[in-house]
Formats: sequence, C-alpha cells, structure tokens
Amino acid sequence: MMKFDHLSIPVSDANRSRDWYVESLGMTIEFELPERRVIALQDSGGFTIFLHEVSAAIAANGCALWFQVDDVDATFADWSARGVAFTHPPRKSFWGYGAELADPDGYLIRLWDERSMKEKGALGGEAGPD
Repeated sequence: MMKFDHLSIPVSDANRSRDWYVESLGMTIEFELPERRVIALQDSGGFTIFLHEVSAAIAANGCALWFQVDDVDATFADWSARGVAFTHPPRKSFWGYGAELADPDGYLIRLWDERSMKEKGALGGEAGPD
C-alpha cells in the first residue's frame, strides 16, 4: 500500500501562514520547529502540510491544494460569514465544481465535495470557464 501523507510548501512568513491555515481552513498544529521556521499542520483526515519559511521570494507557480469538504456550498456560506475571503464562490470550472481561495503566499486552495462534483462538476457535464 502507498498513501500520500505529507506535503511541504515554502512560505514567506511561517507564523502568518500558520495563522491563516488554522483560522481560515480549521487545520490543527501538529508540531512546530521554530529554530528551523517549520510548522506542521494537519487536516481532519490526518494529512500534514509542512510550512517552511524561506528567505527567497515565493512564487506559487500554479500549485493548488484541493480540500474535500462535506458540502462545498454550505462551507462557502459558513466561511464567508466568518470573514474568509474567497477568490470565487462555488461554481463550475475546468477542474469541476467548487470554491477557491488563496493563502497569504498565493497558493490556490480549492474546496469541493463528492455530491456536487458528480451533479454539477466535471463528472456531471462539461466544465465552464476557470
């Protein structure tokens, strides 16, 4: 068996990114290594993202992180009410149906759910504009 378990992404400010991922996405802190400027954050399924601070300029380079949620429309409404800023609300796009936001360094965060993807997304018909 093989399972994708961790992902490391460079960030310009580890503390700022940590706060954003915890406050906006609800991730939890697994551990921190302040002397190395590394913070490990975990989602509810046990997947860990390592945020490592680098001194060079960050370019997201088209990197996107997809998070599956129970209901993308309800999550969008709840998070918007909490003040989370989205790039776009749930809609059909080239990758299916979902909402999109960006982290402090410009990494795209895409939210989707299985039901909406089948009914409204790539599996449910032709995708519209990005």
